[in-house]
Amino acid sequence: MSSEASAVVATKILHKGQQTRAAILDAALGLASHVGLEGLSIGALAEVTQMSKSGVFAHFGSREELQISVIREYHARFEEEVFFPAIRESRGLPRLRALFERWVRRVSVELDSGCIYISGAVEFDDRPGPVRDALVSTVRTWHAALERAIGIAIEAGDLAPDTDALQMLFEINGLILALHHDARFLRNAGALGRARAGFERTLAHYSAYSAVPATPSAPSTPSLRRVSR
Repeated sequence: MSSEASAVVATKILHKGQQTRAAILDAALGLASHVGLEGLSIGALAEVTQMSKSGVFAHFGSREELQISVIREYHARFEEEVFFPAIRESRGLPRLRALFERWVRRVSVELDSGCIYISGAVEFDDRPGPVRDALVSTVRTWHAALERAIGIAIEAGDLAPDTDALQMLFEINGLILALHHDARFLRNAGALGRARAGFERTLAHYSAYSAVPATPSAPSTPSLRRVSR
């Protein structure tokens, strides 16, 4: 076989291997969404994908690496669905609103499965190690993006100049945690509306205006008025 033919064969084998790994990872993500990261195992995944344990093991090497790979894949999909579309919005409140609204929609879709950021935090909050480190890293990356969006809204003059970005981030994240708890665990009707109403109140509190305009999906708020200087 010529060197060119060998290279073509090697490329095909590599591509097939990548496709197989992606398929396994997709199945692992679905499994982890229902049974948690701790519920993941090479054996359970082999059963779901109808592969041999050795075949699954060959792509990840260990249960720990499988869990970390799932966390990274979840984060990549979260970015594609929430972060990247939102940052195409105008700087300031439009972008901050988009980030929150897309986050809310993501949580609402996950009510029948679960958010790995939230469930993973419960599983690994007191368990140091590489899996916890990977989970913390992805969550911190997301929070840093939200903090930057808040900072940009301050610079744009949409939020008061003395706004504490970290405090605002804490309150917004708290709304998502409350939404997940009330909608998924308590099955309370109206949780989505309450989360959006809470976000509007948070914006009004930190706004450089006396009130901020509401989006169509959010509860109505007073008309936009500049605070007298």
